[in-house]
Amino acid sequence: MFLIRWLLGRIIFVIDIIFRPRFYKHSPEIHSQYDSAAKALSLYQFAQCPFCVKVRWSIRRLGLSIELKDAKRNAQYAAELVEGGGNLKVPCLRIEKESGDVEWMYESSDIMAYLSKRFPS
Repeated sequence: MFLIRWLLGRIIFVIDIIFRPRFYKHSPEIHSQYDSAAKALSLYQFAQCPFCVKVRWSIRRLGLSIELKDAKRNAQYAAELVEGGGNLKVPCLRIEKESGDVEWMYESSDIMAYLSKRFPS
């Protein structure tokens, strides 16, 4: 089983590199607005998770600069995810609201819908 997971992880990694979409370029005004809004977002993910790849591609298509935190390779990020979100499941978008409240969004389709709505291209 380990060998199969290892092989699938490498295949996903290669596909991610080959088919990664281009970073969308916004006008300078919109880009600065989106960058300041994206500072309140963090994506907890694993590099070789297919659902995480899907979300990262969506982020690139929207032209966003969201901090990526690999919870598999960094124990501190994994601990933050478990403490804040409740479990070690990826992808997870951490959304810090203007009020200071933090929301944790787990499903890739929900994350992509949220980003598309909040950052229209």
